[in-house]
Amino acid sequence: MNYNCRYRLNPSAEIEERLVWTVDTCRQVYNHFLHRLNRNDGTSAYSEQKLLPSLKKWWTDLNDVHSKVLQKVVQRLYDNLSTLRSRTDNGYRVGTLKWKAPDEYRSFTYSQSGFKLKNTSGQTRLWLSKLGGIPITFHRDLPDDADIKTVSIKQEPTGKWYAILGVETPDDTPEKPDTPEKCVGIDVGILKYAHDTDGTAVESLDLSEERERLERAQRSLSRKEHGSSNWETQRTVVARRHADLKQKRRNFLHKLANYYAKAYDLVAVEDLDANGLMELPDNSRNRAGASWGTFLRMLEYKCEREGTHYVAVNPRGTTKECAACGVSTDKPLWVREHSCPSCGFEADRDANAAWNILSRGITKRLGAGRSESTPVETALPTDIVVSAKRVIETGSPVLTARSA
Repeated sequence: MNYNCRYRLNPSAEIEERLVWTVDTCRQVYNHFLHRLNRNDGTSAYSEQKLLPSLKKWWTDLNDVHSKVLQKVVQRLYDNLSTLRSRTDNGYRVGTLKWKAPDEYRSFTYSQSGFKLKNTSGQTRLWLSKLGGIPITFHRDLPDDADIKTVSIKQEPTGKWYAILGVETPDDTPEKPDTPEKCVGIDVGILKYAHDTDGTAVESLDLSEERERLERAQRSLSRKEHGSSNWETQRTVVARRHADLKQKRRNFLHKLANYYAKAYDLVAVEDLDANGLMELPDNSRNRAGASWGTFLRMLEYKCEREGTHYVAVNPRGTTKECAACGVSTDKPLWVREHSCPSCGFEADRDANAAWNILSRGITKRLGAGRSESTPVETALPTDIVVSAKRVIETGSPVLTARSA
């Protein structure tokens, strides 16, 4: 299994200067090969990588950059080109690859060699070829059988440096049960971020204070002269505000996804087109802040790691369809309760959708039909509303709510 681990680096002033120089040199190499690509369309990453040794003869600065790093720069260019072509094939209107400005290129990657983790005098250091040893905040140990395949060094807009370790472990994840016992369906939304079939409703994360601080910082930045020292200082403040927002949101999503992956044998969710939802009119800011696509991607790989069935079903009609009898009823967005005119089944709107998602998930994964014991007969659990703050603090929304 492959996954990434992110750690904070604490370089000295001398090494940080070398890191900045290496990033900028890689940016210039990227632009050089982009220029060649624009003149000679049809070249491949492999054929261009073979030109690097001859390029070093007149571009002598490249001798101070590890060969694998330079090869990954060329590969990065052709990966970007492949992405553009695939989007064109899918009907999107895209432009062409642009030259990278200094603030648009912030990372470089070692692949297979040129790096090593060392523990000397109780301090963990990441040794990088051509750069030296850098103290690393190793807040989480890697598995004993983990093999580090790649190391990416990145400078965030805040000025902090991070190492992203690409780790590979043997494929010894737990086997997924043939007949899962604990199954759950999850309906995601804005007012309630997640509503599941066990009756747990997790409120959306309140980031209003963080957004207000970000807006104040952005207004202050707009009053500074662009490029001045005061502007640069305030730009860093804005970057830190953005980083705070991102960190708190991802912390919430990680812990919520981790809970569902560990607590259940089968998790059914909606197969949402997150990018398509962003193009809809009205309320786009809340949809963007919800980060449903990020949550579902996290949930998918965590389920794979824990040996849990992950099933994404077609979301069409899950809100309108009655979970008890299957009759569809139109409901405006402001109607928050489901009341079936056919069978009389009543439930929370999101709870009804979650039951439909679970039913479709079981059918898709196990080939089973609609359960003979409907939610009306088994009775829906009493809804437990859990604040997002408790999820962040404990990572277990159900246990926290029930102990409160």
